[in-house]
Amino acid sequence: MINCIIVDDEPLAASLLENHISKIDGLHLYGKATNALEAYKMIHSQSVDLMFLDIQMPHLNGIDFLRSLSNKPQTIFTTAYRDFAIEGFELEAVDYLLKPITFERFFKAVERLLRKTTDTKEDFIIIKTEGMNRKLPLSEIIYFESQGNDVKMVLNTSENIISKHKLADLEKILANKGFVRIHRSFIINREFVTAFSNDEVLLGKYELPVGRSYKQEYDSFTASILKNKLI
Repeated sequence: MINCIIVDDEPLAASLLENHISKIDGLHLYGKATNALEAYKMIHSQSVDLMFLDIQMPHLNGIDFLRSLSNKPQTIFTTAYRDFAIEGFELEAVDYLLKPITFERFFKAVERLLRKTTDTKEDFIIIKTEGMNRKLPLSEIIYFESQGNDVKMVLNTSENIISKHKLADLEKILANKGFVRIHRSFIINREFVTAFSNDEVLLGKYELPVGRSYKQEYDSFTASILKNKLI
């Protein structure tokens, strides 16, 4: 059971979150606070695992409040403003939800938290797309594809994201994180490989070519898989 609190001075927004929480087994709403001072008392009187934290509040905003805590609970920011996303992720928030918050988006954020409680710390990259800095878990990326001056990221959520990056720069960032470059245009996530041959690799429904210049790295990758073959 995950003990959570809602910190929001807007009654309607807090009620919506309370309704969302009630639909998910494993979440227990310990209480609601309308400002940071009330939330501080809750956190120090009860074991709080998760905080749904508004940013624009009286006396002390959510960003400064979270920054002031020495023992921070897992936090999901809930706000009507996009401007604080970078600060939120710098504070290692689980997610950053924009109001009005749909149950689908709420559930995705909570599911991400549940994964983090059972898995190792989630690796992610920050990419700029549509004028915003977005936190993107590496576990959701199937592959990267170079498209001129842009890179397309194909996700297991059926979403494609376009960002202005160079594949060579991403290759350095992704070193030793489970990704391998197989072509001048493609970097793939090893976890999504379902089949492979000498010159192509399948990632579910996606079929990608293997470039000659990257054959050595690709062969090392496939050899590591074949060590675990059953026959």
